[in-house]
Amino acid sequence: MNPKLAELTSELKTVFSGKGGRILDTIFPLLLFVIINQLTTLEWALALTVGLAVVLTVVRLMQRQTVWYALAGLGSVGLAALLAALSGSQTAYFLPGLVSGGLTIVACVVSILLRRPLAAWSSHITRGWPLPWYWHGRVRPAYSEVTAFWAIAFGLRLALEYVLFRQADLTALGVIRLLMGWPYTILVLVISYLYGLWRLRKLQGPSVEEFNNQATPPWQGQQRGF
Repeated sequence: MNPKLAELTSELKTVFSGKGGRILDTIFPLLLFVIINQLTTLEWALALTVGLAVVLTVVRLMQRQTVWYALAGLGSVGLAALLAALSGSQTAYFLPGLVSGGLTIVACVVSILLRRPLAAWSSHITRGWPLPWYWHGRVRPAYSEVTAFWAIAFGLRLALEYVLFRQADLTALGVIRLLMGWPYTILVLVISYLYGLWRLRKLQGPSVEEFNNQATPPWQGQQRGF
């Protein structure tokens, strides 16, 4: 395997470690809702979707996986189904996703303005690197720029979903949500990783190890991981 491809594969496994079930829990209920709604009625689509979410949650609990994510997945599906049932609108099922997408973009912009970029927090949670390293003058700009890229990428997705939501095009909205869900997110993360690592080298800041060891410049810089 190409060394760079192997590195990307390894880094994605690190980022998504333990999240495989959560990805499937997100995809399956949405796919079922779109298909059943096309074949029968909104009521049946909602009932079967919620039923599937309950089954998946029970499975995660039986497998002793994190209870919080299992319940969060069930809660998001339940909220979407409730909104769709109360409004009688099929597209209302997608409303929570639109709201969360908008909040993500706001979080990206605010974090940049506060000089504490969201990409840095995400990396810190995933990798456990010390927060002060991310705020170093020759490190933070890379994470700020990647966070700005996130805001643009997810903003484009939100804009497309909003147009389809206003048009009440359920099928197209479901397809876009599936294609621009995890596949799109993974593409964004790959681009973020490649650009972020390149930017760190250009900034010539310390690596995490050099920062922890209080090494003096010139630094070798971060060679892997972002």
